[in-house]
Amino acid sequence: MLSQKAKYGIRALLYLCRQKPGTPILIRDIAEKEHLPRKFLEAILLELKSAGILHSRPGKGGGYTLNRDPKTITLGRVIRLIDGPLAPIACVSQTAYAPCRDCLDEKTCVLRAVMRQVRDRTADVLDSTTFAMLVEQEDVLSKALAGVDFSI
Repeated sequence: MLSQKAKYGIRALLYLCRQKPGTPILIRDIAEKEHLPRKFLEAILLELKSAGILHSRPGKGGGYTLNRDPKTITLGRVIRLIDGPLAPIACVSQTAYAPCRDCLDEKTCVLRAVMRQVRDRTADVLDSTTFAMLVEQEDVLSKALAGVDFSI
């Protein structure tokens, strides 16, 4: 399950992706426009900066900018950075493997086999989805809804 922290990080990155490249954006503006708690957002943006996804410039005219092209930032990387491994159980994790305490034989465990498929398919989708693609999809959905009339 995606944490609230990951959701906020994704929303903040999407907001930054929609801005003119290289234009610093203040945390206050991101928090206000995306309705995110400012203090929590500060911590999230620092994590993204430490990972090289964002750049910050202090002082007047400062703020956060993307440090990479949105075509190179994947949803999978951001989720792993904020929430940790994608695996639903530790015995199928590629980065945080731990054996199950109650498993009799990992090699024949059918639950492990299914959860590995879940992990692999989830990783395939998230690792092939870039923030550029998300912004594009957002535009498509917005345009589709703009033409819908909900009045009776």
